[in-house]
Amino acid sequence: MYEIRIHGRGGQGAKTVAQILAEAAVLDGKEARAFPEYGPERSGAPVASYVRISDKPIKTYEPVSAPDAVLVLDETLVGAIDFLEGLSDDGILIVNTKKDKNTLKEKLEFNGRIITVDAKKISFEAIGENRPNIPVLGAFIKASQDIVSSKAAKQSIRNIFLKKIGEKKTKGNIEALREAYKAKE
Repeated sequence: MYEIRIHGRGGQGAKTVAQILAEAAVLDGKEARAFPEYGPERSGAPVASYVRISDKPIKTYEPVSAPDAVLVLDETLVGAIDFLEGLSDDGILIVNTKKDKNTLKEKLEFNGRIITVDAKKISFEAIGENRPNIPVLGAFIKASQDIVSSKAAKQSIRNIFLKKIGEKKTKGNIEALREAYKAKE
């Protein structure tokens, strides 16, 4: 089973990107579960979502405590919450930031794999808004060696976004996914 924890702030799409990841996994023929951590969330407050992906049925609904990957949608969470909790040095940490990964590695004292992506910039260029979730997803798909396929992720984005935000922004989000996937580590 592959487990992912997503940290962001209310309104940045942590819940939505978890749904997209889970649906993409199902489209790829896998089992998946995605769920947010509920609490007194409000716009701007720290939030978390969880995703499990497996080839076998998933029977747990517990929060992910030992993730294989952690996705951080907001750089201001660095130092504000312990998003590294349970992440081993074999895991992947993806952070939306302009900073280089060595600076972040030193600050966090994390010896695992760190990928930084300027998701804010990619999102603004693609859709004209600060929606970092999809660019961070693109970086994750590349870094995880396609735990879910890009093709399935694009289809999931279409399925979830088309009615919600329209054709233009849906295509923009797919472009943001592609740009982050192509970016250097």
